[in-house]
Amino acid sequence: MIVKEEFLSKLRRYFSLNLYEVKIWTALLSRGVSTAGELSDIANVPRSRSYDVLESLEKKGFVVMKLGKPIKYIAVPPGEVIERVKKNMRKSAEDKVKRLTDLKNTEVLNELNTLHTQGVELVEPTDLSGSLRGRHNLYNHIELTIRNAEESVIIMTTSQGLMRKVEGLKPTLELIKKRGVKIKIAAPLTKETKATVKDISDVAEVRNTDTKARFIIVDGKEIIFMVLNDSEVHPTYDIGIWVNTPFFASALQELFSLAWKSMKTVKEVAK
Repeated sequence: MIVKEEFLSKLRRYFSLNLYEVKIWTALLSRGVSTAGELSDIANVPRSRSYDVLESLEKKGFVVMKLGKPIKYIAVPPGEVIERVKKNMRKSAEDKVKRLTDLKNTEVLNELNTLHTQGVELVEPTDLSGSLRGRHNLYNHIELTIRNAEESVIIMTTSQGLMRKVEGLKPTLELIKKRGVKIKIAAPLTKETKATVKDISDVAEVRNTDTKARFIIVDGKEIIFMVLNDSEVHPTYDIGIWVNTPFFASALQELFSLAWKSMKTVKEVAK
């Protein structure tokens, strides 16, 4: 049996199997029914490992052990395997989410919070900074930062960035709006952003700007700024810098406030 390495790699990613498991599984699929020894020879897997691998595949729902001697194994149809893997993944994810949810009501979280609080107290504010690589990581940290806002959130972004942020961050923005946090968003307003602006109008005040910049200021204390043009970089390679610096953040917030006064409102842009 000759199976391309590229195909085996795909199976490993899709089904979360190790190399021996995909080799034994594909070998069994090519035979339908076979013994561990036969599969070991076909798949070029050490015989000492083939029984362990088949036992693992059986637990995961890929194969069925046939009664009798010698012991043989039957391949489960691939379509059925997909459904079983989906079911197992869903169950595993639900269990993990439940454990994490239950953790909120235990002393473990209190101890973790105490450790974090004590640790932060020992850190200089200027040391609370970091580099964020990849747009997914960026948005996760943006959400975390604005969720803790107490007074204000300022967002300067691009047209595409506006649409992404409203789509991904609206629930969080709605949450802090209810707490009385003032939200201001400045971005180039175009025909493409019209629906987005309407969607967020009851949560944030939006104005038009031609300035090309991407940053967020929270409570005049924290800044997250992106160093690349989002139209010229792949999301995977987007880079942001997070800094906890009240001195610089408050200064930048004042500059933004001055520019805000001259920015056109949504109604003015629509005329």
